[in-house]
Amino acid sequence: MLVEFMSSKRSTVGVEVEYGIVSRDTGELMPVASEILNEIIEGGDHPKAKNELFQPSLEVITGICETPAEAIADLAGTLRELKPVLDARGLGLVSTGTHPFADWSVIPVTPSDRYLRLVERVQWPALRLMIHGVHVHVGVRSPDKAIITTNVLAMYLPILLALSASSPYWKGRDTGLASARTKIFEGLPTTGIPPQLGSWEEYNTLLTALVTAGTVETVREIWWDIRPHPDFGTVELRMCDGITSLQEVATVAAIAQALVTYIDEQIDAGGEFALLPDWVLKENKWRACRYGIEADLITDEHGKTAPLRQLLAEMVTLLEPVAQRLGGADELRYALTIAEHGASSDRQRQLVADGATLVELVEMLADETDQSVAATE
Repeated sequence: MLVEFMSSKRSTVGVEVEYGIVSRDTGELMPVASEILNEIIEGGDHPKAKNELFQPSLEVITGICETPAEAIADLAGTLRELKPVLDARGLGLVSTGTHPFADWSVIPVTPSDRYLRLVERVQWPALRLMIHGVHVHVGVRSPDKAIITTNVLAMYLPILLALSASSPYWKGRDTGLASARTKIFEGLPTTGIPPQLGSWEEYNTLLTALVTAGTVETVREIWWDIRPHPDFGTVELRMCDGITSLQEVATVAAIAQALVTYIDEQIDAGGEFALLPDWVLKENKWRACRYGIEADLITDEHGKTAPLRQLLAEMVTLLEPVAQRLGGADELRYALTIAEHGASSDRQRQLVADGATLVELVEMLADETDQSVAATE
């Protein structure tokens, strides 16, 4: 099975954000996604708001954008279109990796052939996927560059995961993790850190083997944390939890775009990248999943460590000139503000420690969505 990579001319950016539809009164997930979409547009075929695996979920996507700010304006425009219909029903939107107290076992699957086949094949792990994430696509100029970029980005995966971590609660309990979503999603096949491949030819060889073995039917069923997307000509970063704040979505998009551009320019300059071994990549992902911003990450094959905050600051310094040229420097620097004040998982725990119930927490998160959209006007 040979797949052609539809190369992009430059490092454009696109963003996908998954939202849970919640009751403003009870905080519960409401299985009405298809109804909402049908009310907005007959047949529910909206260009930028889509059904997801479960009926309480919506995915909002952007077009191809030049800057993180443009992508956020695009997302906000769709959210403003959804808001009157949601308000009329007493509903809100929340994008966190997991809903704090929902019971996945009673939530209906969206009745599409694709989703029903997934549930039939994967069974229990698929049925637990009442989770939400943020995906960022960045254009890449050649297929082999897409492979190198994927390999290098795996070393930065823990930083992006920690900045986005928003799922400390699952089924009404504190999991002890900054990102419970990460461990839930890893229950599926063909997920996790991507294998380090040497070329686009190697990627095609692997894809052919997976299809021949019946592991996947198409490239869309490879759900790695970072993956080349042949049809779009992008590398897609998929490690992030759902992010309710659009300002924080912009930061993740800015980091992704600047990193991909930096890697592209280093390749052109003849630079080489010293990749970390698999065991380090796996351990660092776990540390970010467990501790979030507070994690210490391993920095070499000998086990040396450094605080994630320090590594984040070094990354921002490295990427700032690139982000400045791309028009995303302010969004990039906001990562330091997140590190100082905490990601969503930290803020959620603080609200609960201050006396908020999980129902009140959901209401506050829905307010955060509305406030971040209003801030873009």
